[in-house]
Amino acid sequence: MNKQFLAILAVIILGLFGILMLTSKDKNSNGDSSSNSSATSATEHVVGKGEKNVTIVAYEDFQCPACALFHPLVKQIKADYGDQIKFQFRHFPLVQIHPNAYIASRAAEAASKQGKFFEMHDLLFEQQDSWKSSSDPTEQFVSYGSQLGLNVDQLKSDMQSEAVSGAINADLKAGKDANVNSTPTFIINGRKIDKNPQSLDEFKKIIDDEIAKSSQQ
Repeated sequence: MNKQFLAILAVIILGLFGILMLTSKDKNSNGDSSSNSSATSATEHVVGKGEKNVTIVAYEDFQCPACALFHPLVKQIKADYGDQIKFQFRHFPLVQIHPNAYIASRAAEAASKQGKFFEMHDLLFEQQDSWKSSSDPTEQFVSYGSQLGLNVDQLKSDMQSEAVSGAINADLKAGKDANVNSTPTFIINGRKIDKNPQSLDEFKKIIDDEIAKSSQQ
């Protein structure tokens, strides 16, 4: 991981971390209330089996620049640890500052209904610069679905569904209940990481320490 990446990452995280972005009256860009999620459970988008009894939950915003910068690091963590850990994504769109974040979450959640959540997840982060400033990125997201071999008519329908909105809103509620107020926020075995790791080695040390702790229990 090069120094330029770390420098940019540090600046963005320091600029965003600790800022309260959401309140109980927040509205997303499509007019859905983020508090109306009681009828739906939080999502379960998981990679890995957690064989070492370590679970990391990542609350992220697809339009968040810091999340996009963390994306390659997170992919490397998933690759390096495999089934040793369980890595779970949850939606936390900060719609007050990222107007396309909620619709991006809709696209990912709709893709999950066709078994392609993480494939869409990766495209959204890796192509963030091409859609983040769009007045309406819907068709671009549909084109990603086409690239992934999805039924695009179903994708469009699911993107507008109450079930998809409910899932995203349930994640938002779960994040608020866990005192999440910025992205990315990582929670390891129920403990919020207050200072995000600035490098792959730092992230691995946090995970390795948790593995060691779990093995002693």
